[in-house]
Amino acid sequence: MGVTSNSVSRWMKMAQAGQLAAKPHPGPPRLMSTTQEQELPRLLQRGARAHGWSNDLWTAARVREVIQRHFGIDYHVEHVRHILKDRLNWSSQRPEQRAYERDEGEIERWKQVELPRIKKRSRPQERAHCLAG
Repeated sequence: MGVTSNSVSRWMKMAQAGQLAAKPHPGPPRLMSTTQEQELPRLLQRGARAHGWSNDLWTAARVREVIQRHFGIDYHVEHVRHILKDRLNWSSQRPEQRAYERDEGEIERWKQVELPRIKKRSRPQERAHCLAG
């Protein structure tokens, strides 16, 4: 192997002492301080509209921009996703799709008036079907 017996002997002693275990690389230092990391959720909880967007939908790109504006740190969008998921324990969610024409009042009226009427009308048929079977 091209090494001296002294090196092999030294490595053997180190191995027996547990000094040859692999050490994980710590990676680059974090750019965002602990204080900034604690402030980020408070900034985001104000909503995206408070930061100038037309709706309150947070995307990684928008969060990245908030980090740039408030802390002067330029992260890659995928790293922002990592920060949100692993450090802040936020999950990715898709907004619920609803029609623009949706009429909440009419939906509530239908639930209160029409649905009970429909259920009431269907019950006798169910009973008749059960007796016949």
